[in-house]
Amino acid sequence: MARDAAIAAMDWAALEAAVAECTACGLSDTRTNTVLGVGDRRAEWMLVGEAPGENEDLQGEPFVGQAGKLLDNMLGALGLARDRNVFIANVLKCRPPGNRNPEPEEVAHCEPFLRRQIALIRPKVIVVLGRFAAQSLLRSTTPIGKLRGTVHQYEGIPVVVTYHPAYLLRTLTDKARAWEDLCLAREVHDRAGAEA
Repeated sequence: MARDAAIAAMDWAALEAAVAECTACGLSDTRTNTVLGVGDRRAEWMLVGEAPGENEDLQGEPFVGQAGKLLDNMLGALGLARDRNVFIANVLKCRPPGNRNPEPEEVAHCEPFLRRQIALIRPKVIVVLGRFAAQSLLRSTTPIGKLRGTVHQYEGIPVVVTYHPAYLLRTLTDKARAWEDLCLAREVHDRAGAEA
């Protein structure tokens, strides 16, 4: 598609403008702000979530609110921070009304933006947060419990799947599993650094 090819050639400034002006699907009618992503554009770590929620839509930044605080604490435990060596993005750049799951056509319109972000950043590891983001990025219908604990690949970049922070706020028993996932991601990252 011509649109996908155009997005695939964009630099950061063009990508930001394209996302801000996007009207490819109905989500553009209900959003307050687009949420491109936040962080270091030369990051070695990239985190990918599902879609902006209400707070994200209002602030134009991914993972704010309680889930964002938990994510920041998890990153801090690894010696990382959202403004230093981490870039955080979502599959969707606009909030689905009522925080419903994204529709397939919404994903189809937004995915080229995420693909371009990954290509521009070229991270050493991608950590995917939640079932929806994992299934979108990995083109899989496998449940998240089965995707965890294995290193996947996205265009040659190692991918580690873990739970979404909002899920962890409701299901505290899985926090230890999420920590295992982040430790696996750190191993993958460190190995990539050693091979570089």
